[in-house]
Amino acid sequence: MTAHHHASHAHSPAHAEPDPDLSPTEYWEQRYSGSERVWSGKVNATMASVVAELSPGTAIDLGCGEGGDVLWLAEQGWTALGLDISATAVGRARDEAAARGLDGASFEAVDLDAWEPEAASVDLVTASFFQSNVALHRVAILRRAMTALRTGGRLATVSHAAPPSWAKDHPAKMVSVHDEAAQLGGHADEWEVEQADERPRAAVAPDGTPGEHLDAVLVLRRL
Repeated sequence: MTAHHHASHAHSPAHAEPDPDLSPTEYWEQRYSGSERVWSGKVNATMASVVAELSPGTAIDLGCGEGGDVLWLAEQGWTALGLDISATAVGRARDEAAARGLDGASFEAVDLDAWEPEAASVDLVTASFFQSNVALHRVAILRRAMTALRTGGRLATVSHAAPPSWAKDHPAKMVSVHDEAAQLGGHADEWEVEQADERPRAAVAPDGTPGEHLDAVLVLRRL
């Protein structure tokens, strides 16, 4: 394993950030193993709003973390596979799927830089906050994931478009939704850009005061 990932779901408990000089595998393993739970276990609300109107089918979630989005997809009737570089995160996701009796949710520990999806095999590819403090070849991974989509299938991403309102900067690279739409959906005869916008989301700053996140939402449909 060399590089990859991450997905965040709502607020996480306090945790110590690993050394950013670690390899991606080491970084994310340390991040997950250093805390009983990193994320809330709930679906990302913005992603849920994007996907809710789609008819269930088969899905892949990139950088699934502890599985919040995949578990939600399975509860909505999807057959969903979550992929993450951290074996610890994947183990927790599998345990939660078993506890909920969700046969439609499965998980694999994989380095997405080395991952080769089966062509035209799924209806949906999702990625929530697929950004990282360490090396991540985001666009290349998303492009490769898009080859897994059948005709009519969709790529749906929700990303940080800016640091939180209370922070001057952020170690992970922010996403310009319009730049990414051009990079990924530039072939108009192959892809329809269904959504490419920024959405503010209420949040609470570390000091307890009201704050805001800005989410970049991109949905591409294969023609």
